[in-house]
Amino acid sequence: MEGLRWVQLSEQELDDFLGDGGTGTLSFSTEIEEPPFSLPVSYGYDGDGHLYFRLAFPDGSRKAGLLDNPVTFVTHARTDGRWRSVVATGGLEDVSDMDYDSAAVQGMWAVDIPEVDVFDRPPEEVEFRQFRLNPETLTGRKEVESDS
Repeated sequence: MEGLRWVQLSEQELDDFLGDGGTGTLSFSTEIEEPPFSLPVSYGYDGDGHLYFRLAFPDGSRKAGLLDNPVTFVTHARTDGRWRSVVATGGLEDVSDMDYDSAAVQGMWAVDIPEVDVFDRPPEEVEFRQFRLNPETLTGRKEVESDS
């Protein structure tokens, strides 16, 4: 990558990159001697710093036991011929059963979480729950040409 460097995304660039939804990787922390539990996910973004996820819980799903653990979410893509990435950290908040009038539920309805069918049975036979990540950290970087 000679001739390239990375710089922070501005707040506007970060919002533009996240758009109202897309895909990325969600990683749950685990015990110190274990690797993180990571999975590809679809997300929605409300423009106010909150990320939303519609997570599946098929029988035997390991993530059900990790929901209270800290998470890291990463998304990246090549836009305008350059790489961009966003990393968010924090904890998940289950919004599945929240009040209709809550800010979390209203925010969830304002986003576009892409639906991807990756299951061995019809999606209507899989349990889904909705979660919000109000990040403790939310940062983005972009690739730029180096002056050298």
